[in-house]
Amino acid sequence: MKRKSESKTYVIDLTKIDGDGSFPCPKCGVIISPDDETEEVYVIVDTKVKGEQLEELVIRCNKCGSKIRLTGFLLSTQKA
Repeated sequence: MKRKSESKTYVIDLTKIDGDGSFPCPKCGVIISPDDETEEVYVIVDTKVKGEQLEELVIRCNKCGSKIRLTGFLLSTQKA
C-alpha cells in the first residue's frame, strides 16, 4: 500500500479563537497571525467566497507544510 506524501489538512474554526486571531499551527506549533502579510510563516493556497463574503481560506504552513482550512468567516462578519 502506497503512502500519500501529502500532509494532513487541519480545520480551524475562527469563531473559537480568542484574541487577535493568531493561532499555533496544529502540527508544528509556529504562530500563524492574520496580521502577517510577509508570507514567511504561511501562504494562502485557496479562498472560497459565498456571494461577497469570505467563507473559507486554505493556507499552508511554510515550516511543516501542513494545510490548514480556516472557517467561521461568515459567522464572525454576521455578528458585527
